[in-house]
Amino acid sequence: MKKTLSKLIISFTLFALLCTSGFAQSTKKSTDVSQALSIVEAMQTTFRSVSEKMLPAVVEVDITETKTYTNPFGGFSSPFEFFFGTPDTDDNDKNDKKGNTQEYQTSGLGSGVIVRKTGNTFYVLTNNHVAGNATKITIKLNDEREFEGKLVGADSRMDIALVSFEAKDNSIPVAPLGDSDSVMAGDICLAFGAPLGFSQSVTQGIVSATGRSESSMSSISDYIQTDAAINQGNSGGPLVNIYGEVIGINTWIASSSGGSVGLGFAIPINNVKKSIDSFIKNGKIAYGWLGVSLAEITEDFKKELKLEGIDGAFVGEVFTNSPAFKGGIKPGDFIVGMNGTKVKNVNQIVRDVGNLEAGTTATFSVMRGGKLVSNISVKIEERAAEDEISNSRMWPGFIPAPLTDDAKSQLKITDKKLQGVVVSGVQEKSPAASLRLQNGDVITAVNGKTVKNVAEFYDELSNATKSINFDVYSNGGTVTTGTYKF
Repeated sequence: MKKTLSKLIISFTLFALLCTSGFAQSTKKSTDVSQALSIVEAMQTTFRSVSEKMLPAVVEVDITETKTYTNPFGGFSSPFEFFFGTPDTDDNDKNDKKGNTQEYQTSGLGSGVIVRKTGNTFYVLTNNHVAGNATKITIKLNDEREFEGKLVGADSRMDIALVSFEAKDNSIPVAPLGDSDSVMAGDICLAFGAPLGFSQSVTQGIVSATGRSESSMSSISDYIQTDAAINQGNSGGPLVNIYGEVIGINTWIASSSGGSVGLGFAIPINNVKKSIDSFIKNGKIAYGWLGVSLAEITEDFKKELKLEGIDGAFVGEVFTNSPAFKGGIKPGDFIVGMNGTKVKNVNQIVRDVGNLEAGTTATFSVMRGGKLVSNISVKIEERAAEDEISNSRMWPGFIPAPLTDDAKSQLKITDKKLQGVVVSGVQEKSPAASLRLQNGDVITAVNGKTVKNVAEFYDELSNATKSINFDVYSNGGTVTTGTYKF
């Protein structure tokens, strides 16, 4: 069937050419028009077939959220009552009502797709921003039947959530999941959902791009971009290929007006498949944790580290007692490979490590001091909540930047012969903060050994085993920090 559909797509393209040239020729035979029309009808039949198959598995997700706010007038019904009271209200009553916290409810809707069935339990995949904070969830099917939904699990980093509902109906279909790794720009796709409350509708377009992971997007997903019309309410609905398989979950749009301008983004379904199991088993996604702070670095930075023309992810800092620390990854390392796969950028390594299960061992390759260091084995741990990861364990707690002529100018340093590195990005409560380092300081030595550039700084940082101190240039002179023991 896939080969037949592929031929239809090619034929459809050829028909477009016929439309622009063939019909302009008055001598064109009517039989040619009929043949071209039959190709378009075949394409239409394909879209109808996919829609008929998918629509019953697409749901509208209606949610209610309970929020709280503090009434500026306490528990009083009006400003007049707050200031003057009522005949049966005394001052003690006023004091009891001051700062009263009240609740209110908001409603919203999004979309979802049924991705699994176990017994009488159906599981609906949607977005976290649709259902993650809901206090009440209603699942509405294509035939307008409604079921009470239950939040199984949600994750804000990936922006997905899993909702379940109970039904003794074996005719309710489960959408088949495709392979988003095989998706390519130019592929025909269909977006399903409930845009602006118009439930269970479908739009058609193409995949505009894959692997979207710009800095404005989440680092935990590489999005599929599509020009299929996606509007408010489509969030959580499926992006589907011409074979009727879910290839993504529609998540957000880029728009200045709030409406579709042909820039829609979907989470690739392969990024989500393991998360469905995690939600059902644990109620959450268990991300793998390496224990490093990664950064994209400038060309000047790369030049100092002898990394020109090399792709990878820069390890700016390492958490002490983390998997990376125990395995031998050091600040200043440039990760170029993991488990035999090349690392292109920071977002890729964040996703790949996050997908690893706690307890598994990963092998890393890094550039260190201009040389390749391979086969660094690290036993991955489960990532803790953000508020449980303390800056006090982040070593060294800042990023050294090259002391360029521009940097000297900005720091108003007139000594043209001064060499060292500039302190930047000092983390609160980190070892750097404990040593009273500040952004803009210039470090000229580590443990008494002169460092002229970033490469030499990281070399000496790696050599430090039990304690460390820095020489810092200040107002034409040098001061030595206290000693940090680790």
